Amino acid sequence: MNKATNIAVLGAGAWGTALAIHLAKVGHTVNLWTHRQEQAIELMSARENARYLPGILFPANLNPIGNLAEALASVDAILLVVPSNAFRETLIAVKSQLKERDIHLAWATKGFEPTTQKLLHEVAFEVMGEDPQVAVLSGPTFANEVAKGLPTAMVSASNKETEAQYWANLFHNDSFRMYTQSDMVGVEVGGAYKNIMAIATGVSDGLHMGANARAALVSRGMVEMMRLSQALGGHTETMMGLAGLGDLVLTCTDDLSRNRRFGFGLASGNLSSEQVMNEIGQVVEGVKAVKTVKLIADKLSLDLPIMEQVYLLVNADISPKQAVHALMSRSGKSE
Repeated sequence: MNKATNIAVLGAGAWGTALAIHLAKVGHTVNLWTHRQEQAIELMSARENARYLPGILFPANLNPIGNLAEALASVDAILLVVPSNAFRETLIAVKSQLKERDIHLAWATKGFEPTTQKLLHEVAFEVMGEDPQVAVLSGPTFANEVAKGLPTAMVSASNKETEAQYWANLFHNDSFRMYTQSDMVGVEVGGAYKNIMAIATGVSDGLHMGANARAALVSRGMVEMMRLSQALGGHTETMMGLAGLGDLVLTCTDDLSRNRRFGFGLASGNLSSEQVMNEIGQVVEGVKAVKTVKLIADKLSLDLPIMEQVYLLVNADISPKQAVHALMSRSGKSE
């Protein structure tokens, strides 16, 4: 393991808080930043994130902070865990604070940048300049389980082997293993696409279509993930690992997944996308991801039929039963 390090975790939602708790338990000093000063005060007072992770107390070396400059002062590493639509804005703010400091930067944000359809490492390269020290962290994880210290495995991907290993070392302890690799494209595509498939399986299970249908959706969803990853320059084998198959299976089969619960809500046929999201009360990344992937697929002429039906569902162009019928009535073809 690396020696104890000062780390800033930017984003105090469930996932950012869970990662901050884990890093503090490993022995690092962690500044957990939120852009809302009132939330920082609440976190400091309660010593827990009562909204997202109730009952899981903060270690003494975890410091909630509402001021970005204060959060970044004297840290050696920065981990972004903000929504994908806020990724660029947060990076720009970080760069303005860093000046000429040499620092390790990673993100556990999943998805594409909605306005440009770019993968997040492309955004990071644009903002941070030539050849930055960056990595993307992804894999099959639920925030609650990470915060509780349950066994977890993730992937650290970077175009620099030493940077991927740096982040793997920071996270490592007896309950947490971080594998390393270089395919940032594949890791990011897997992290975004699995949310779309989780919506699809949530709809299927909400309609009581059975285990056969769920297995078909997961396996054919895997094919679509591979197809998109290859088109963007990713490696097929990445999709067979933690950031692909692992994350896909977890998100599609467990009700802790917000995207799966969103699909359940749509299956009722009584609620709009906005109403279901309001009931969940947290960001449903698959809703943004499917709109972005639709634009990419159209541009590249990719055949992604499950994604297409999820896109139509999210935009209320079809009913859940119509989506199922559209998929099942497709002409037969070789797998």
